[in-house]
Amino acid sequence: MTLHMIRLCVGSDTIEDLVAWHGNSPDPWPLHTRMSPKRADELLDGGSLYRIFRGLILCRQRMLSIARVEAGGESHCRIDLEPRILRVVPTPRRAFQGWRYLDPADAPPDLDEAGGEGIPDDLARRLREAGAW
Repeated sequence: MTLHMIRLCVGSDTIEDLVAWHGNSPDPWPLHTRMSPKRADELLDGGSLYRIFRGLILCRQRMLSIARVEAGGESHCRIDLEPRILRVVPTPRRAFQGWRYLDPADAPPDLDEAGGEGIPDDLARRLREAGAW
């Protein structure tokens, strides 16, 4: 059964900021977390990392691998993400620390499936806040 992960995107206010930070490398993007997910098999069965920017889920990236890494006497979890970013229908979500599992039934649909491809994030945010989308 597929399961997703959700996490705040700290240090980036927009998807463009995130892309600029990582660059246009075709290599998987590494994500480091302190805790390893106990349900890694479900996350790797088609799961994605959904990112929250300023109170809204705006995008997702498919998870490719999850591994425990030792560095400098400390261990952490490394999650490799597909470099392709898929925009999703902007969905409000309150801030929290760390990451959480996200049930597929609660995950926002991709923008291209919802007919919103090409809508600027700020306009999509205002439409969601007004209840018009």
